[in-house]
Amino acid sequence: MEEWNMSIRRFAVAGATGRLGRHVVDVLTERGHQVVPMSRATGVDIITGEGLAESLTGVDVIIDVASWHASDQEAATEFFRTATRNLHEAGQKAGVGQIVVVSIIGTDKATSGFIAAQQVHEEDNLSGPLPARILRAAQFHEFVGQLLDWQDGDVAYIPDLPIQLVACRTVAEELADLATDPAAPAQPAPGTPIPEIAGPRVETMAEAATLLGARRGITVVGVDGSGIPDGELAASGAFLPSAHAKLAGPTFQEWLDAQP
Repeated sequence: MEEWNMSIRRFAVAGATGRLGRHVVDVLTERGHQVVPMSRATGVDIITGEGLAESLTGVDVIIDVASWHASDQEAATEFFRTATRNLHEAGQKAGVGQIVVVSIIGTDKATSGFIAAQQVHEEDNLSGPLPARILRAAQFHEFVGQLLDWQDGDVAYIPDLPIQLVACRTVAEELADLATDPAAPAQPAPGTPIPEIAGPRVETMAEAATLLGARRGITVVGVDGSGIPDGELAASGAFLPSAHAKLAGPTFQEWLDAQP
């Protein structure tokens, strides 16, 4: 298996045009790999299966960063279950050697909402026909802007919950490392901790939103997490990285300063 890992050259990226996916494509391309971007924009639908078999021809590894667009647990669960089944089945037929999947830190603790849906995502990948490796990531720097976009007017009410934000580019680099590591087994042994990647410091979502809001002329008001899925768990730090997590910059402020 080590010899196979060292020869990886062709990747298919599910969700290639999304917030994280485009960074994964960039990182792999910059490292000299062949990349097949898969999204509805490129004619591939991992839910209906349209274009999937053709895209996986000659592919060594699938990197799955496709995601559902809303927080409803039932809909997100159905999306992940269907996408995972299709990627595994089509990948097995095409001779793909491995699938690498992004998940969310705290998935194992979640009881409701989008993060809880990731439990099915992880379980179905680990029980599928393809060897699977999972990377749990903290919430992205880029998500802060989305939170502000969801608000109306020049005042935004943002949960004052602890988070260890990480840049999408940093997560993409870690996914690429995980997929090409010649020393790593195709599938971790049972009981092995799932790798995690998070930013270098703990802050609150409201604090980060305040920094971005100042640029946009938006006043941010921190509120408690009641009313959002697992708000009490989040407030207790349940979605912060574990002791074995890799911590990597930039910080949110550094990332924001680098934006045009």
